[in-house]
Amino acid sequence: MSERTTSSSWASGIVAALELGGVDCRSLFARLGLDYAALADADARFPQDAMTRLWHLAVEASGNPAIGLNMAKVVRPSSFHVVGYALMSSRNLLEGFARLVRYQRIIAEGSDLGFQPTADGYQLTLVIHGDRLPSARQSAEASLAYSLAFCRWLTGKPLTPRLVSFQGPPPVDLQPYKEVFQGPLKFNAEHYALLFERADLDAPLPTANEALAQLHDRFAGEYLARFSDSRVIHQVRQVLCRLLPQGEPKREAVAQALLLSERTLQRRLQDEGTSYQQLLDDTRRELAGQYLAQPNLTLLEIAYLLGFADPSNFFRAFRRWFDTTPGEYRAGL
Repeated sequence: MSERTTSSSWASGIVAALELGGVDCRSLFARLGLDYAALADADARFPQDAMTRLWHLAVEASGNPAIGLNMAKVVRPSSFHVVGYALMSSRNLLEGFARLVRYQRIIAEGSDLGFQPTADGYQLTLVIHGDRLPSARQSAEASLAYSLAFCRWLTGKPLTPRLVSFQGPPPVDLQPYKEVFQGPLKFNAEHYALLFERADLDAPLPTANEALAQLHDRFAGEYLARFSDSRVIHQVRQVLCRLLPQGEPKREAVAQALLLSERTLQRRLQDEGTSYQQLLDDTRRELAGQYLAQPNLTLLEIAYLLGFADPSNFFRAFRRWFDTTPGEYRAGL
């Protein structure tokens, strides 16, 4: 399975929310090996696990576990990529949510949205799947806060949910949650969810435009198709993660695993703006950061898990990646 990713549009919204909370995202991106400039590229995507680590680092840097709620303060349709505009041009929020669920993977592949009528309204449910790391609580809270704020912005009304549900125990400080959601809160719930009044979702939207809605549907559909077909980068990463513990994988072995010729593999990686060697290096760097966070793994074991036959090559590569030694990096964690 290929690695889940997050659109640069959604990542930009997260960064705006974190920077509002005083976090220096530029330096965190550098620590995570992410390209801050790629936030401005509408077609760029970021690995979901890297975004999870961004949330953890941001909470640590700000000392604010509720920092995800800042997403409610940075509302703009572009955060939802083309889906935001499709939602805006919908007849009402009911139709808008149906589009949001249909095109969710464009925004972030790790989220699963559900939308269903209940006995007392309509419920939007959210499940966030981690990739190799369990997702951060802040990620789900940010999604709920943003979705509600976006609905308020679209309708021009102070929409109050009937109920806001959270998985996990209540936070120590409930005040930020009360301020953002302004409705009843339920913790230790089965899902993250927003329950809305029927009348609120049936009311016509001031931005409704049938012709534009059809146009955005076409754009979103085409993007989804294109996005699902390509992504050889992610397939290669998966194979590398599997083969690395057996030693440095040769390009030929990876091409074989993907049923491609070496030449085709090289060309397709080139089309996606990278090379085999670059991807091998990036994958090792990303895994090195993850492995060092696991205290039970020795540095020697990590070197072998990353496919380095000689540990001194691992130490040299690590210094090049992070400008520090593995031991110092681990101590910093």
